[in-house]
Amino acid sequence: MRLAFRFRVMPCIATVLVMMLGIALGNWQTHRAEGKIAIERSMTERRAEPLLEIRGQPEQASAIEFRRVVARGEFDAAWPVYLDNRPYQGRAGFYLFMPFRLANSQHAVLVARGWIPRDPQQRTRLPVIAVPSGPVWVEGFARPSVGRVMALGQEAPLVPGAIVQNLALADVARASGHVLQTFIIEQTNDSGDGLVRDWPLPTTGIDKHRGYAFQWYALAATALLFFLVTGFRRASKSDSNAS
Repeated sequence: MRLAFRFRVMPCIATVLVMMLGIALGNWQTHRAEGKIAIERSMTERRAEPLLEIRGQPEQASAIEFRRVVARGEFDAAWPVYLDNRPYQGRAGFYLFMPFRLANSQHAVLVARGWIPRDPQQRTRLPVIAVPSGPVWVEGFARPSVGRVMALGQEAPLVPGAIVQNLALADVARASGHVLQTFIIEQTNDSGDGLVRDWPLPTTGIDKHRGYAFQWYALAATALLFFLVTGFRRASKSDSNAS
């Protein structure tokens, strides 16, 4: 059987348009993935930079985010705040946050002290966590914000010991009366309090963008394949009818 291709203008135009759309959107997702790779590389490089000491003067969060930092001062034990719905290794739990007064300064910095599991019987029952007394050193990684999750219902009032879904630095500063730095510290040094301190880098979604790019490129390839297959089929049917 002789193979022939029957060219039709409208299907060709439709195929070209679909291919252009698929390739354009695939390229867009690829560029987004490349941008996220650059961000991830920057985060890794910043974490490897020399230890930076945080003193009393205000620091710009964008200038030190993801860097390893150290600060001297004391915790405000009267102002613990618990961030809810933060699972760790499949277990429900909280992140414990506490203001940290910087030595010889009017400023404080909000410290993520670590993770604690939630009581499976009573959600609001919280363990007693030891607070280092007196001047101490806190070492960790600077982050520009706490990060947000979807909040269900109305947030609880921000008071000492509050359990909240999300936490904003401005709200903590206003409620506690502390003049806070514009970043938080995820503590990594051990304070002998039993808290879990495992702070992975935030997910940038590189694989998601790569997956979307593959889908768009696959759409373009499928459109071309469909155009070719249907063209040869129509040509074959035409040849058979002519015979």
